[in-house]
Amino acid sequence: MKASDLFVQCLEEEGIEYIFGVPGEENADFVMSLNQSGKIRFILTRHEQGAAFMAEVYGRLTGHTAGCLGTLGPGATNLLTGVGNGNMDLAPMLVLAGQGSSKRLHKESHQIMDAVSMFRPVTKWAETIRHPDNIPEMVRKAVRLARSEKPGAVFLELCEDIATLESDARPLSVRRYPRPMPEPESLEQACAMIRKAKRPVIIAGNGVIRMNASDSLRRLAELTGIGVISTFMAKGCVDVDADYCLYTIGLGRKDLVACAVDAADLVITLGYDLVEYHPHLWNPAADKSILHLDSTPAEIDACYHPELELIGDIGHSLDAIAGRLSEGSLPRFDLKQQQAVRRDMTADLEAHKADDTEGFIRPQKALWDVRQVLPADGLLLSDVGAHKMWIARHYHCHEPNTCLVPNGFCSMGFALPGAIAASLIHPGRQVLAICGDGGFMMNVQEMETARRYDCNLTVMVWEDKEYGLIAWKQTDHFGDHTPLSFGNPDWMKLAESFGWQGHSVENSRDLQQTLITALNEEGPSLVVIPIDYRENLILSARLGEIACPI
Repeated sequence: MKASDLFVQCLEEEGIEYIFGVPGEENADFVMSLNQSGKIRFILTRHEQGAAFMAEVYGRLTGHTAGCLGTLGPGATNLLTGVGNGNMDLAPMLVLAGQGSSKRLHKESHQIMDAVSMFRPVTKWAETIRHPDNIPEMVRKAVRLARSEKPGAVFLELCEDIATLESDARPLSVRRYPRPMPEPESLEQACAMIRKAKRPVIIAGNGVIRMNASDSLRRLAELTGIGVISTFMAKGCVDVDADYCLYTIGLGRKDLVACAVDAADLVITLGYDLVEYHPHLWNPAADKSILHLDSTPAEIDACYHPELELIGDIGHSLDAIAGRLSEGSLPRFDLKQQQAVRRDMTADLEAHKADDTEGFIRPQKALWDVRQVLPADGLLLSDVGAHKMWIARHYHCHEPNTCLVPNGFCSMGFALPGAIAASLIHPGRQVLAICGDGGFMMNVQEMETARRYDCNLTVMVWEDKEYGLIAWKQTDHFGDHTPLSFGNPDWMKLAESFGWQGHSVENSRDLQQTLITALNEEGPSLVVIPIDYRENLILSARLGEIACPI
């Protein structure tokens, strides 16, 4: 069969459901073959970067692999930022690009560049398909690598002349393998460390979400009462309403939650990736006793040197520990510091719920209202900017994987295309993206994609008419900031021109009802609010003054 047909059949065998992207001349044979597939849905996007963000969100929400597609040259370079974002946030992704004829790769030629070398720093594996018979092996390897811990992006390019050749090869069947289990001796050592501790605390990371270990974590926390702090990317791993939920950690300055870590004599990390929140921020003296539970060994770092590493399936490890602890009398921990942290943080989160400001809306009030109107399974996607810091601190979840925050690569422009993917994957759930006006305009063209596919989603834009996070950081550090202001479109006309519903909210009292209206409208809706970023420096000052009681 034709190589491009074989490629598509291999992707079908892998269970690929979606490919997001932009066709071009050099991937035309592949796209025509893809058009004949009855199993893979191709989503035409308005920019390759948006396609990569969509593939990332598919991977994060499902744990499976989707594709993002570009042609050679500028099509491939346009994919790069979104691929870097997904790879650093450990989303399984299959990155596909066309390439010019293999007869001209060795010389100066139209749009030819070494895309494989470009993608290698931001993928787990990048390679050119050099012969049609290699396609089954390479697709099988690519998808397996993308999904294996720690997951990430893989890149394959197909030359236009190779795509037209004939092959007698056939797709390889998919073989799954179980995750390794920890050794019984290591489990006993872990239980001994927990029994010995007086003030243990848990830091839960991205791996808890990726490996569906939330139920096991909740059972252990309910059994022992040990407090659970989540990273930004582990929001919802425990229910925000649970007494043992200590909210999130990850801001650059010391927050109330850090007091629980300061007081701990044992830090149990679960699926924690150092890129989520560097250990020098929570263990600066490198003196914490650390128990590392993950599917892979710990990254080497002077401030993260675990006494014990329990390597294997996280959920199985947690269940095994809970079983062993319950066999005897449960340890009696001193959790007064953790209880104080939860009490003080809860009061902080509720402080502005009754705000009635006019002309500006405080971030705390906006997020309080969002939490009130989004159901437990509603999906919130954060873009990157000052609003991300507020979402990290003030928006908390009932269910795992219901708040997606870009955290490693931190690319602006993520949330709008990400919300499109979320709405396609979960058409029955409410989807809300929160963007700054800077980040939203970076992929504003995908408003047309959302309308074309009749996506039920809402985007809330926090308008401050400048790059607010940079202004915040520069002012914190230098006492002033460089020129960062810009103009914006007429938001309601913009929404109308793309066929979206549009809402502008000036006063705090009107926000909650407007959000309810927007979330229940058919098709995409835009809500724009004037955000009161004077609160940024107020928060910075407060965090800088936090002192934990001894």
